[in-house]
Amino acid sequence: MENLKILIIGGGIGGLTSAIALRRDGHRVTVIDKDPDWSVYGVGIIQQSNVIRAMAQLGLGEDYVAAGVPFDKVAVHQPDGELVATVPIPRLMDAYPASLGIGRPALHKILGDRTMADGAEVRLGITATIIEDRGEDVRVVFSDGSEDVFDIVIGADGVYSQTRDMIMPDAEKPEFTGQAVWRYNFPRPADLDALHAYNGPIGAGLVPINADLMYMYVTTPEPGKPRYRHDTLAQSMQAKVIGHTAPQIRELATQITDNDEVVYRPMDAMMLRGDWHVGRVVLLGDAVHATTPHLGQGAGMAIEDSIVLAEEIARHDTPKAAFKAYRDRRYERCAYIVDHSLAICRGQLGQGPLIDNAEATAAMFEMVSQPI
Repeated sequence: MENLKILIIGGGIGGLTSAIALRRDGHRVTVIDKDPDWSVYGVGIIQQSNVIRAMAQLGLGEDYVAAGVPFDKVAVHQPDGELVATVPIPRLMDAYPASLGIGRPALHKILGDRTMADGAEVRLGITATIIEDRGEDVRVVFSDGSEDVFDIVIGADGVYSQTRDMIMPDAEKPEFTGQAVWRYNFPRPADLDALHAYNGPIGAGLVPINADLMYMYVTTPEPGKPRYRHDTLAQSMQAKVIGHTAPQIRELATQITDNDEVVYRPMDAMMLRGDWHVGRVVLLGDAVHATTPHLGQGAGMAIEDSIVLAEEIARHDTPKAAFKAYRDRRYERCAYIVDHSLAICRGQLGQGPLIDNAEATAAMFEMVSQPI
């Protein structure tokens, strides 16, 4: 299919990489996002070798690497902080590093700037209130009262996707895992040249994101899915970190002082086991395979989705054929990440066997190194 008019609902990582991939093929693309400020929270994100390969394929490799910190191994620690394994990260492209830590705002700027430079229309502060698939096209009514007609609509609006709820009201829903993740930025020690992961009922990790900063993530059991008042976030996270058994993690607790810098997210997960489309409307990223962060591949799976979806749209004559081929290529890989991340989560919660992080990470690297 050529010269399609495509609407992308959601201006996050999956939506923007989808816009970039589709504009490269000459399609007319509009991206909408409900946030009028188009903002992202200010901690970091892990981008592994398969993601770097995908970003290079999108023509974003140089800017992307320049904005982050490369590293080539994962250092795995026991709950008490003892280093027990170092897992090398495979390098998939000679010209690029094996892995990267990058700030989410920096990544968002790279993707947003390229999306607009490539000629996609970006509309902020609106949602799609009606999606009417008419067989030959899709009529969309927006929250500002305007409407338009598209050849294809892509729902890239995250784990709580309104698009999914509109087109698949009976589909699987996100389920709370029993865990939450806390994130906070710290000054980066000069010798922090790897992702450091700490096993145990309270998982933790340290990730470099630029020359001056690293971020910490801490996964904690949160029965009942509690919410914390904003004015207590720093104190609450500090209490979780002080209780960690690894001294490397505990020592950072006193630096957790700014409520505005704490990012707390209860972890919901889901895997859409059936079709990923209805008619001319298709889903990608967390809207179909929302994973916990234990394997660091949530954003990576969305980016790969974007490339594969664009490829299959180019290869097929109908949306139905393209969308089926897209799901067929992506399902097993995405299900692996969701299921194995949940296994680590459940092991930490005592709901299943405790998973060896070093073994799980090495197996994941082997899997995602395969072509998409």
